[in-house]
Amino acid sequence: MKQNQLATRTLASNTVFNPAMKSLMALTILGAFCATADAQDSLPITVSGFGTGAVTRTDTNDAEFSRLNQASGAAKHWRTGVDSNLGLQVTGKLSETISFTAQGLVRKYGEEDSYGAELTWAFAKFKINDDFSVRLGRVGLPVYMISDVRNVGYANTMLRPPTEVYRQVPFDSADGGDITYQHAFGDSTVTAQFGIGRAKVRLDDGVEVEFKPAMAAQLLLENGPFTYRLGHSRTKLTINDSVNVRTLTNAFTALNMTGILAQIPSRDVTGTFNSAGISMDYRNIIGMAEYAKRKTDTRLVHDTTSWYAMLGYRMGKFLPFVMHGDVKQDSIRSFSTLPTTGPLAPLTAGANGALKAGLQSSTAIGLRWDFYKSAAFKVQMDRVKTRDGVGYLVNPQPGFAGGTVNVYAAAVDFVF
Repeated sequence: MKQNQLATRTLASNTVFNPAMKSLMALTILGAFCATADAQDSLPITVSGFGTGAVTRTDTNDAEFSRLNQASGAAKHWRTGVDSNLGLQVTGKLSETISFTAQGLVRKYGEEDSYGAELTWAFAKFKINDDFSVRLGRVGLPVYMISDVRNVGYANTMLRPPTEVYRQVPFDSADGGDITYQHAFGDSTVTAQFGIGRAKVRLDDGVEVEFKPAMAAQLLLENGPFTYRLGHSRTKLTINDSVNVRTLTNAFTALNMTGILAQIPSRDVTGTFNSAGISMDYRNIIGMAEYAKRKTDTRLVHDTTSWYAMLGYRMGKFLPFVMHGDVKQDSIRSFSTLPTTGPLAPLTAGANGALKAGLQSSTAIGLRWDFYKSAAFKVQMDRVKTRDGVGYLVNPQPGFAGGTVNVYAAAVDFVF
């Protein structure tokens, strides 16, 4: 019961979440109920949680720094919404082979400029034998190296996952299932995972993107202080509720520009995401790197190459680190055959704007201090440099064409 009291106090103290806390508070009450049942009926129920309390700001009011699918972000004034979140997880073990897990998360996400609660995980897990297990329900697909813990700040060295790579696939989980194989071969452990499902995401501009089906597979090799990873994801995506896409499609249809239309389909489009990664925890040296390529059959969702590398050095409870990331566009950034002057110039500008991905690099320095057994304090400064536009910055002011923006953040990550 002590753990549940701590969870309830933590939730109650975060009044900034307002009505969005209702869904997560329901999970808290469920957790308390389950723990009571555990004490009375010896049911193996566990309740755990995680969170980040953070403040973030930049050195400009000309644009805002945000994370994936946030309609607004941080400018010169400190904001809590960019990097803060709160999660709760309840797991019930029915037998040695069957368990159930539900995870709720409160964060600032989507087109509404406010906090919201979502059910990120809700699955049943079946352990077939010592090597194989199956999960059915809402599961996290293995798209990235830290897919399952990308929202758990305490589990990561950096204050946030690198923007350049972790904005390429816009969903965290899918409704479906996965199968995992894990086996030790001497000093090495091999893990193979395949997941499939469907997901629907409302982006920060109100556009809905549906992924049906979404498939992801990864192969992990752990040997001593090193972990090596290969990943492949594939989906059929459909873009819904986009006024810009509908306007472009109608205009090119009216002009009978079939060649242009063939390059910008928006329904049942094939997309792939391939990645490779490595992480290291050797003596006092911490390192991690990922390299990824996204490719689709439509110019509306850009082909990209992205990567980052992070290196840190542990000194007791302190861990300073440095990170550099970059993203470039592999697909075309303009229709060279469209006129840039005359009556069709506005259409050309709109079409070419839709073809441009955010281009940027960022260099970050930071410090993690594990001041408590289940809490860490972090500070991080990112120097973001955009190219040919505003990169992944949002809400640019008139006349702002991009450049260099410094981002400052401080956070306390915790688990309970």
